[in-house]
Amino acid sequence: MNQQKFQDYLLLEKNYSKLTALAYGKDLDFFKNFIEEHFANATLEEVSYTLIRSWIVSMIDSNISNTSVNRKVASLKAFYKFLLKTKQIEINPLSKHKALKSPKKIQIPFSEDEINKVLNQLHYKEGFEGLRDKLIIDLFYTTGIRRSELIALQIFNVDVSNGTIKVIGKRNKERIIPILPIIQIQIKSYLFERKALPVLLQQDFFFLLQNGNKLNETFVYRLINDYFSNVSEKVKKSPHMLRHTFATHMLNHGADLNSIKELLGHSSLASTQVYTHSSLAELKNVYKNSHPRNQR
Repeated sequence: MNQQKFQDYLLLEKNYSKLTALAYGKDLDFFKNFIEEHFANATLEEVSYTLIRSWIVSMIDSNISNTSVNRKVASLKAFYKFLLKTKQIEINPLSKHKALKSPKKIQIPFSEDEINKVLNQLHYKEGFEGLRDKLIIDLFYTTGIRRSELIALQIFNVDVSNGTIKVIGKRNKERIIPILPIIQIQIKSYLFERKALPVLLQQDFFFLLQNGNKLNETFVYRLINDYFSNVSEKVKKSPHMLRHTFATHMLNHGADLNSIKELLGHSSLASTQVYTHSSLAELKNVYKNSHPRNQR
């Protein structure tokens, strides 16, 4: 019963997506199965931190990565915060838990040369599809929006005359993002072709498929992967990599971290600071090639 109420709380009060709430539920079930197997008399509401530590150790022994362990424990911690808030427990057994250390993977963004080749040298189809594909790529790169935000973008939230778009981010948070003049031009061309589609089945959405329906996640991923496979040998070629590239290139060209945080829609600066790693790599390269002490 509490598990269902917890998921309702995530959906209705915390504005989490259905997929996120489902993932939390699966993590809770995973823990529940563990205590039922090893501690027959224990319940979710009455566990101790010692018991939870046994679960964590068992996951580590099963070669589950620290990152995955931390995610599962975070789900459990959120559940106990909910029980505490609804006064079903008096103490959160995970209140003093410290996350396991996880190796930070530095993702290498697309280079400016790779971006230039995709946007200026590759061949795009004539008409609606070609204009749409190029605009999708350029909008990802010039605004840093998420794939879900691009798919959900509404046509009435694209203000070409003012040069802005309004997107709905995580937890239904709205933000206004400026668009460049070159994007405004592309949008006008795209909208002209969009009007000529024989059917507009989901016309409230800005980006549409040829059949008049809105985009889906698989289509957008394949689009980015297909175009960038022509110019890049990087393993990961995804919409998120374009978001990562946007932030890194902005930092490399002097943008401050707070401005990038607002553009990306991050709730805290800590989320944005991950992009400084790539920027630092670029800075090291410039430093190495420019300092006179390294010219000898």
